[in-house]
Order: sequence, then C-alpha cells, then structure tokens
Amino acid sequence: GGKDRRSGLILTIPLCLEQTSMDELSVTLDYLLSIPSEKCKARGFTVIVDGRKSQWNVVKTVVLMLQNVVPAEVSLVCVVKPDEFWDKKVTHFCFWKEKDRLGFEVILVSANKLTRYIEPCQLTEDFGGTLTYDHMDWLNKRLVFEKFTKESTSLLDELALINNGSDKGTQQERERSIDLNFLPSVDPETVLQTGHELLSELQQRRFNGSDGGVSWSPMDDELLAQPQVMKLLDSLREQYTRYQEVCRQRSKRTQLEEIQQKVMQVVNWLEGPGSEQLRTQWGIGDSIRASQALQQKHEEIESQHSEWFAVYVELNQQIAALLNAGDEEDLVELKALQQQLSDVCYRQASQLEFRQNLLQAALEFHSVAQDLSQQLDGLLGMLCVDVAPADGASIQQTLKLLEEKLKSVDLGLQGLREKGQSLLDQISNQASWAYGKDVTIENKENVDHIQGVMEDMQLRKQRCEDMVDVRRLKMLQMVQLFKCEEDAAQAVEWLSELLDALLKTHIRLGDDAQETKVLLEKHRKFVDVAQSTYDYGRQLLQATVVLCQSLRCTSRSSGDTLPRLNRVWKQFTVTSEERVHRLETAVAFHSSAEKILQECPEQPEAFNEMEQFDEIEAVGKSLLDRLTVPVVYPDGSEQYFGSPSDMASAAEHIREKMKLVSLKKQQLRQPEATTPES
Repeated sequence: GGKDRRSGLILTIPLCLEQTSMDELSVTLDYLLSIPSEKCKARGFTVIVDGRKSQWNVVKTVVLMLQNVVPAEVSLVCVVKPDEFWDKKVTHFCFWKEKDRLGFEVILVSANKLTRYIEPCQLTEDFGGTLTYDHMDWLNKRLVFEKFTKESTSLLDELALINNGSDKGTQQERERSIDLNFLPSVDPETVLQTGHELLSELQQRRFNGSDGGVSWSPMDDELLAQPQVMKLLDSLREQYTRYQEVCRQRSKRTQLEEIQQKVMQVVNWLEGPGSEQLRTQWGIGDSIRASQALQQKHEEIESQHSEWFAVYVELNQQIAALLNAGDEEDLVELKALQQQLSDVCYRQASQLEFRQNLLQAALEFHSVAQDLSQQLDGLLGMLCVDVAPADGASIQQTLKLLEEKLKSVDLGLQGLREKGQSLLDQISNQASWAYGKDVTIENKENVDHIQGVMEDMQLRKQRCEDMVDVRRLKMLQMVQLFKCEEDAAQAVEWLSELLDALLKTHIRLGDDAQETKVLLEKHRKFVDVAQSTYDYGRQLLQATVVLCQSLRCTSRSSGDTLPRLNRVWKQFTVTSEERVHRLETAVAFHSSAEKILQECPEQPEAFNEMEQFDEIEAVGKSLLDRLTVPVVYPDGSEQYFGSPSDMASAAEHIREKMKLVSLKKQQLRQPEATTPES
C-alpha cells in the first residue's frame, strides 16, 4: 500500500528461516503484479526484500528471480540486511555492477537506513515506518472480491442467456427457453448482497481491525477494485431486473392459467352437484326432530360448499392482486373471471342462506307448537282432575294458577301464529331459487301442514277455554262456600266469646235500684248483639246448603257447625235468662229496701203491716240462694257466674242491705213495745 518518492508502488517480500519455494514465490509475484493498473505499473515498483531472517543465497536468488518476473516494472530493489552482515565472502557479488544486466538498481541497506530511500509514512512498522497495514484484512477482502467477480461474471452470462431467450422467438420457444434455464446456478440476491458488502468495505477509510483509529488510505488495487465492483453490480442489477420481469411474466401467465382452471372447477361444481343438492331439499319437516334432521343434512351440504367457498375467497384475492398489478392485457379477462365467479358463488350462498333461514324458522315454529301442545295438555290435565281443595286459599291459588296457564296458552298461540305466518311468507318466496323446478306441490304440503297445526292448536285452546270458564265458576262458588263456612264458624266463635264474657264479666248486681236497672238495660243490648250474631250464623249456614246443592257436594264443615251454633245459642239463652232473672230480683230487692229505708220514723203508721219487711227478707234470701246455684244447660252441664270470690262479694253487699232493713224493722218495733206500758 505504500509508495516510493516517484509514486511507484512498494512491493515487500518478507523472507524467513524456512526454505522458500521459488515457484510459489514466482506465482505469488505474478498474481500481485497483475492487480495494479497499467498506469500504476508504468510508474515502476520499489521492491523491499526483507532478508533479516534469511540467508544470502536465498536473497540473491530472489533478486535474480525479479529479473525474470518483473524486469521492466522494477525500478529499485532494497535488500534489508541483518544487523550482523553476511560474510564478505558471500557478498562479493555486487548488484550495482549488474544494474544494466538486471534492469534495476539493487541497494543493500539496514532497516534503520531504509527511510533514506522511502518516506517513513510509506513504510510499515517492521521497517520503522508509520504505515498501518493488516495483511489478513487485505487478503480476506481480496478473496471476497475475486469470489464475487467470478460468481457475478458467471451469473451475468446465465442471466443474459435467460433474458435473451425470452426476448426472441415464439411464445412457446420463449417458454421452452425459460424452462430450460429458469434457475441460475447461484442466487442473484446473495451475489448482489455480497457485492454491496464488498463495495462498502472498499469504500471505508479504516481497516476493520486497526488499533487506535489511525487514518488509512486505500491502496491502489482497492481503488481499482471499486469501479470493477460497481460496474459488475450495475450489470447484475440490470440483468437481474430483466430476469425478475421474465419470471414475473411467466409466473403471472402460469398463475392466470391456474386461476382460470380453478374458477371453472368452482363454477362447474356449484352449478352442478352443489345445485343438485339444493334441488332435492324442499321440505321443512313435521316435527322438531324432523326439522333438526333436515338442518343436519343442510349443514353437511354447507360444509361441502364451504370448501369451495374457501377456494373462491383465495381466487378472488389472487385476481384482485393481479388486477392491482395493472397489466391491461389481462384486465378484461381477469374481470370477466372475477365477475363470473362472484355471481355463481353469491347466488349459491344466497340459496344456502335462504334454505338455512327457512329450516330455522320451521324449527322455531315446531318448537313453539310443541311447547303450546304441552301447555294445553297440562291445562287439560288440570281441568280433568276434580277440585278437592282444603280451604278457600288453596282454591284461590288454584284459580290463579289456572288463569296464568290460560294466559300462557294465549301468548303461546299468538307466538305460534307469528312464527307460522313468517314461515308461510318465506315459503312463498321459495320459487325464486328453484332452478326451474316446480315446487308448487311441495310448498302446498308445507303450507297445509303449517295451517293445520295452527288450526288444531286453536281448536284445542278453545275447548280448554270453555272448560276453564266452567271450572272458574265452580271454583268461585267453592270459594264462596268456604267463605260462608268460615264466617259461620267465626259466628259460633263470637257467640262462644259472648257467652264466656257473660259468665265471667257480667257478675255485678248493682249497689242500688238505679244501677241495677242500668245493668239490666246493658244486658238487653248485649243480648241483642248475641241475637244478631246467631242470626248471621244461621244465614251463612243456609247459604252453604244452597251452594252445596249447586256444587253437588257435601260440605265438610257445615254439618257440625249448625249443631254447635244451636248448642251455644241455647247455652247463651239459658245464661241470659238467669242473668235477667237475677237482675230483676235485684231491682225488686233494692227498690223495696230503699223505699223502707227512706221512710221517716215519725210516721209509724206507714209500717203498720210488717209484711213488707218479711217480703224484702224473702226476696233477699231468694237472691242469695240464686247466687249460689249454677246455670244448668239443656245437656245437663253446669256453669257458675264468675268466680266464688266474685259471688261472695255480691252476696255480702246484699246481706249488708238486709241488715239495714232488719235494723230498721227493729227500730220500728221498739215504739210498739213501749206504747202499752205507758
């Protein structure tokens, strides 16, 4: 890479202790001298023979060999001698005397004196210079360059043969030529990449492995290689572009032929076996299971069509890609293929979708019909079972359930009509894709089936409605019956409570006649309430008898309610009469006692007859005796008013008043006793 002062190239021949092969050295020199251009060679070479590690005989042989290899190009040979110079006996050969015979000047010089002839910046470190040089890097780049040159030259010939063969002759000849030489021996992309990498290496300003970042100027051989690489790359790109176009045209024609073939395969199948499959499918089934079986069969047909539709999608994408390429010579043909393929596929897809929707509508219709039929069966079963509820609440619940079922049936029938009408509308449009097949007969069967199902459901629903009306009336009467029975039982309970209140709380007889009369009046009102309760219960029980006759059933509760009502009423009547008798006796007792006690003692003539005192005492004793006697009912049972302490309190009050009457009687008798004595 260095240059001498005449701008000639410097060639360094390092010799070593091992035996040097002159033949190999000669071949190497021939190769190295073939690299520079003729202009560089004209400036001559300066050869540095490094003999520091070799013997004189070898150095001499090398110098003489230069005469045969490069006599014209060599202008100066610098033999670098070792520090311990060779023996004078072996160095008597004077190179300078042989300059004319050798054709170049030979100088023996030590390494440190070499800078006298060559600038230090043009010498490597081995000779004390500063020139940066990496022999392995140079060698690697040289090998890559030669490999690229060889491969690119061969590839250019192959590509030229392929491209030229495609430019002449008939279409068949071009295709035959392309078939025979279609693939180059090496990959053009790889060769181009290698060339670009090499050019980048040659154009850089540094060795890849240089240390310290020392600036380095490219050698002349590398400068010479750059235009060669660039020229080869340009030629390669040109031929490769033409080759790609040839391949593209061939691929496009092949692709177009394959597309045409596949398009016809899709069209022929869809218009042939695919359409025939749909022609044989016209029914909708007469049940859910039949519709599901038809759906399964249709899914199998769709599965077969899906495979061809997938081919259609792929073909459509390929055609679209070719249309985007913009080759006008193929546009008309491609568009015609695309239109034909799309028309057939869309028509077949529409027929498949129509058939699928029809079967789905039929399945929904049969599902609604089956649900409605089950609802009607359940409602009919409920109506056929005799009503035997335990109470009015259960009847109300049953009646509510019956109404809900009837409402559900109404909604179900409405839904069935909607589904049926939708299905009939779809069937009426079936002739539009029948491929000329007369489907009137088949459609009539489907229409008759749908209308028959809806009419049958309507009749069943009407029968159930009639039965529901009868059952509703009966259940409402039963509700009224239970209500009457419950109210009658409640009347018995109320009457029993009145009797209980009469016995336990209506105890007082009053402290005087006025209070007793008030108690008697309240008691009569109390009896009126009881009488109303009894009459209400009797009316309710009479209503139950009428309802039972209407329902033709025997009431479970009215049979023992009437005896209970009568029994309680008789007990109340007996108790009330006893209460009235006691109050009336108390009124008579208090009235008589109060009258005597209020008389003035100065009028003894008013008490002449003592029978009044005797009568009062008799009434009082009778009242006291009655307080100790229980109420005896018609069935022989007995019941006391209040508790014994309550009766004792009432009796004590009567006794106190009897004592006052007795005391009054004694007071009246004393004047009678003193009158005779006086």
